[in-house]
Amino acid sequence: MSTLPVVAAVDGSDDSLRALDWAADAARRRAAPLRVAHVRHHSAWAPHGAPVPVPPPPEGDPVLADARVRLAGSGASGVPEAEYAGLDGAPGALLPALGAEAGLLVLGSRGRGGFASLLLGSNGLTAARDAECPVVIVPRPDRTVDITLPVEPGPRVVVGLKTDSPDDAALDFAFGEAALRDARLHVLAAYPWPIQSWLAPGDLPLTVYDQDAIEHETRTLIAGFLAPHRERHPGVRVDAVPTPGDAAGLLVAASVDATLVVVGRHRRRLLAPTRMLGSVTHAVLMHAASPIAVVPPAPAED
Repeated sequence: MSTLPVVAAVDGSDDSLRALDWAADAARRRAAPLRVAHVRHHSAWAPHGAPVPVPPPPEGDPVLADARVRLAGSGASGVPEAEYAGLDGAPGALLPALGAEAGLLVLGSRGRGGFASLLLGSNGLTAARDAECPVVIVPRPDRTVDITLPVEPGPRVVVGLKTDSPDDAALDFAFGEAALRDARLHVLAAYPWPIQSWLAPGDLPLTVYDQDAIEHETRTLIAGFLAPHRERHPGVRVDAVPTPGDAAGLLVAASVDATLVVVGRHRRRLLAPTRMLGSVTHAVLMHAASPIAVVPPAPAED
C-alpha cells in the first residue's frame, strides 16, 4: 500500500514557506511523497464592464515556482521530490478537501489575506476543524508565551490527555511523531485545582478534597490509557505529568521549545453533529509557540 502524501498549502507568504519547510521535513521522516498545493482564490464574478480575472495555468503559477526554488535551495539531504498542484476556488472549501487524500496537511498560521493582527487565519481554523487527516499549523517564530513550565531540554512532543475522555487518535499520532523524531513524549494531564464547590447561601461544604489522592488517581488513569501505546512504541521515552490547572494554559506553556504540540478534535455527538475544535484546541492553536497538530477522531468514532 502506498504512503499517503504530506500536503503543504502555500500562497507565497512567509508563513506558508515556513510550513513548506516543515512539511518537507515531515515527508522525509515518513518516506512519503510531498505535494505542494496553491489554492488560487479568483472571484467568479466582477462588476459590470470590469474584466473577469483569469487564473494562471499551473506551470506559470509564480507561487508554485517560488516553492520549487525554496525546496531546491533547502540543501537538506533526503528531501523528497515534490509534485505541484494549482487549484482554483475558495481556500476555505478546497484546503480541508485536500486532507481526504493526505496523511498530513500542513499550513502556516497566516496567509496573505485577512488582518495583520490575526493570530491564526480563517483558512487554518477551517482546515483544522474539517480536514479528514491530521493538520499541522506552523506558527510565526515571534509568538511569545508569558508562562513556561520547567522541562528537560531536548526534542519533545507534547500531547494533552483528558482523563475522563481520552483521545486515542491524538495519543497514537503523538507516539508516532515522537518515534519519527527521536523525541521524548511529554504527556500532560491537567486536573482542576483548587476544586470549586457551588453552594447555596447557608450551605456548608461536606466533601474535603485531597490533592494528593486526586493526583494519584490521575497517574493511575494515565498509566492505563498509555499502556497499549507504549507497547506499540517501546522505544519512545514517556514523561506523564499530572498537573493542576487549566489544560489550555498548561499546553500553551509547555509549547515553549517543544518540537510539536498534539491536540485532538471534538467527536461528533447526537446533539452536536457538526465538527468542532473545542475550546482547549482553539486556545492552543491561537497561542502555542510550537507547531500544533490537530488530530481528527478515529473514523469509527466520528
